[in-house]
Amino acid sequence: MPKAAPLSVLPLSSIVRSLAITSISSSPLLLGPSLAIMSKLAHSQSPILSPDTNPLLRYFLKRTFYRQFCAGENAMEVKHTVDSLKAIGFKGVILGYAKEVVMDETQTASLSSCSDTNAETAEACIRNEIIPWANGTLETVKMTAPGDFVALKFTGAGSQALFDLTNKRDPSPALREAIDSVCNLAAERGVRLLFDAEQQAVQAGIDAWTLEYMRKFNKTAPGKAVIYGTYQAYLKATPSVLASHLAAARQDGFTLGVKLVRGAYLGSDPRHLIHETKAQTDTAYNGIAESLALRCYNSILKPAESDKNAEFPEVNVVLAGHNHTSVRRIQALRTTQAQKGEPQTELVYAQLQGMADEVSCELVQAGQVEGEEVGKVDVPKAYKYLVWGTTGECMKYLLRRAQENRDAVERTLEGRNAMAAELWRRVRKVVGA
Repeated sequence: MPKAAPLSVLPLSSIVRSLAITSISSSPLLLGPSLAIMSKLAHSQSPILSPDTNPLLRYFLKRTFYRQFCAGENAMEVKHTVDSLKAIGFKGVILGYAKEVVMDETQTASLSSCSDTNAETAEACIRNEIIPWANGTLETVKMTAPGDFVALKFTGAGSQALFDLTNKRDPSPALREAIDSVCNLAAERGVRLLFDAEQQAVQAGIDAWTLEYMRKFNKTAPGKAVIYGTYQAYLKATPSVLASHLAAARQDGFTLGVKLVRGAYLGSDPRHLIHETKAQTDTAYNGIAESLALRCYNSILKPAESDKNAEFPEVNVVLAGHNHTSVRRIQALRTTQAQKGEPQTELVYAQLQGMADEVSCELVQAGQVEGEEVGKVDVPKAYKYLVWGTTGECMKYLLRRAQENRDAVERTLEGRNAMAAELWRRVRKVVGA
């Protein structure tokens, strides 16, 4: 019996909305003005331009871009979205609280610590920034089922977090208490935490905090990670950074949680830190993914100097990517492992909600293995990454998704063409062609 078209599992409304948005994203004539408008909405302080205070603007965005990429504004809406995805065949979700901060160089240079000011200002920082972020993140963990993931952005905790990260300091006492509460709740509920990568101004600080919490939470169950770090393949330094973290995992006896992405901060990261070409980024991504899947160093991911002859440590992997070639490459590798009866790295695949559905749905279809195929092929676990929050809170996230589509026109065209072909297939089926 022939397999159904992968995109056939999606509702018609999703196909039409995706086709409309990818058509805009792949059109130079339409994308430029659209990005300018979204940037204005994401950064404006005017109540007229805020979706949270302008009902007409909120109505339009909620039914278009927000619905395409986001989970909902409250627990009920989020549950409906997550249940719909799991009904389609996704194994789970990666859920994040949308609140975040993206700074320019001037803002980075002018940061100061709340604790260095008067007591009233420090208290206001905790009350207005850290506590709301902690509550939002704790709520996210509570919305998430065991086995799923929560994506955590430290910059959402406000100015104190930004100052500590930029200056590579330990979290302030109030912030540490907040992070501890999130990690403890996640561990209790069987939920895994992804510490998201952010712009380079704060990334070294994030890496240090990530390793600290991995040492604490990734030793409890052998071979199982609660805390995952995020590694961006478009950065030239990523292989050496990851190698040093693998060395730390082996030396300190914890499982390294790795979320591998190509990168999402092209608009804010210094250009000289990024590979010159897309082909170089693809080579880095594929080489790192293969090394992690095989638990074996290679020409891309080389061992740290201190770990030259050491055994590769335990790793759990979230392979986040929209590139069909990269995903199929790892699927083929893991199918070979399955056929040979070789041990496999704990690995799931992830794509962003509203993007690369042609990749996601193919993974969903491949995961529906029955009969004689069981044990002979890779049975992928497909996850969708999505954020929740008010329409206004999600604007910076939506802007980054739009910028990502601009920077990956070829992939956006592939998505548009896949949606157009699926819509045409359904039309032909209805008319009997």
